[in-house]
Amino acid sequence: MKKTLIMTTALMGTAFAANAAEVTVMSWGGAYTKSQVEAYHKPFTAEMGIAVNSVDADNPATPIKAQVEAGNVTVDVADVEYSDAVRLCDEGLLVEIDHSILPAAPDGTPAADDFIEGALTDCAVANIVWSTVMAYNTENNDNAPDSIDDFFNLADFPGKRGLRKNAKANLEMALMADGVPAAEVYDMLETDEGVDKAFAKLDTIKDEVVWWEAGAQPPQLLADGEVVMSTAYNGRIFNAAVGEGQPFEIVWDGQILDFDLFVIPQGAPNMEEAKKFIAFATDTQRLADQASWISYGPARQSSGDLVGLYSDGKTEMAPHMPTAAANLENALVNNFEFWADRDTELNERFNAWLAQ
Repeated sequence: MKKTLIMTTALMGTAFAANAAEVTVMSWGGAYTKSQVEAYHKPFTAEMGIAVNSVDADNPATPIKAQVEAGNVTVDVADVEYSDAVRLCDEGLLVEIDHSILPAAPDGTPAADDFIEGALTDCAVANIVWSTVMAYNTENNDNAPDSIDDFFNLADFPGKRGLRKNAKANLEMALMADGVPAAEVYDMLETDEGVDKAFAKLDTIKDEVVWWEAGAQPPQLLADGEVVMSTAYNGRIFNAAVGEGQPFEIVWDGQILDFDLFVIPQGAPNMEEAKKFIAFATDTQRLADQASWISYGPARQSSGDLVGLYSDGKTEMAPHMPTAAANLENALVNNFEFWADRDTELNERFNAWLAQ
């Protein structure tokens, strides 16, 4: 009897441990997190029996860095921008990820050959291609802006502008609006003259800017009429326009393409579950599934043909992707290494400029 009780207790303990398996994933909130919950979190829990705790931040790289440096890590997986993934990895704050854990494409192509160029790094695995775009509310503009130049044209397009409170993207867009070809933007920003030129262009609209920090803010600013146009993440504008019926239009001219990637902070409490989550969430089907919830391009080549309709069952997603051919006529790919090296310096300059 005693032996049976001990065995039963041990089995109950094992079952409890299995049921207690969990992983905490930090992302950006709003429509983006919803797309991940639907495409990754729910099926991961259903298939693997591992609960997903979803938490959000305005920029997950900031709390990740603070947690690791404080030795108090509560997050297992974080979704971060490319330059932050590179910088945090260089600083030794992230776990290196063995790409062999990632599933092959359906036709057997190894993951390392299936992800688009640049999507895998020592410490990160990309899930989406997204972009920073300018957008406007058609009900609050007498004229329809159609270029990045118009964002800085207060004479023909009067009214407040929304800009992210950060140097990145603002400096690049300012230079493109000032006539610098996209291919020359980062060469220009490598010089003091180029940085001065970008800030001088920002000076021309500074008094009309409403600054935003969270991705959910630009659609709200546009809807409330607080700004006539704003920079924004393309998927957030798509969700507001197609998902919620807001009268918003995206101007693809001058868009800045970027990756978001999954990383594991050093000291993550559920390391094995974190690796399982990343492998699951970045397989071919899951990345295609996410694209049915928000207009961000999947980071795997094999996912492209599986991207179909929006979750409304009628909207073709392909034309809304930042990587659609028609949207790339004057696009800039974010120079990840540039921002990994210069982020601190240029944001200090940016914050000093804001305070002037």
